[in-house]
Amino acid sequence: MIAFELNGEPVEVAADPQMPLLWVLRENLELTGTKFGCGMALCGACTVHLNGAPIRSCVTPVAAVAGQRITTIEGLAGDTLHPVQRAWLELDVPQCGYCQSGQIMSAAALLAGHSNPTDADIDSAMAGNICRCGTYDRIRQAIHRAAALMREG
Repeated sequence: MIAFELNGEPVEVAADPQMPLLWVLRENLELTGTKFGCGMALCGACTVHLNGAPIRSCVTPVAAVAGQRITTIEGLAGDTLHPVQRAWLELDVPQCGYCQSGQIMSAAALLAGHSNPTDADIDSAMAGNICRCGTYDRIRQAIHRAAALMREG
């Protein structure tokens, strides 16, 4: 059994220790918000937070998160939307939407440590997230909007 905290709750899973966290989340724990994209940590669709930092769950063995804190898109916010999610909706960011959970998780991690990012900060933090629809300008605008929402309280 591998134990860790998932979205604020303790969990234990019986899985091969080398099984990617992505598949444990999707298959064993039935949390399908985290998406499979490339399987090589290149696209960002599988981004989750490990102790608050963004990681690619497709290449992270579940054994590596034992005793750690994992947050998925399902656990990003409580009863209300996270400011990043609110901004995404306000600015109508997604087109197909497939990459959006990874985009949102990367943006939330950026804003957790940077209350007023520049375009360069955003581009750097989001560089590992690919959007096949090319909504990069709207993503950047939404991150600026989310930062403003967070500063407003």
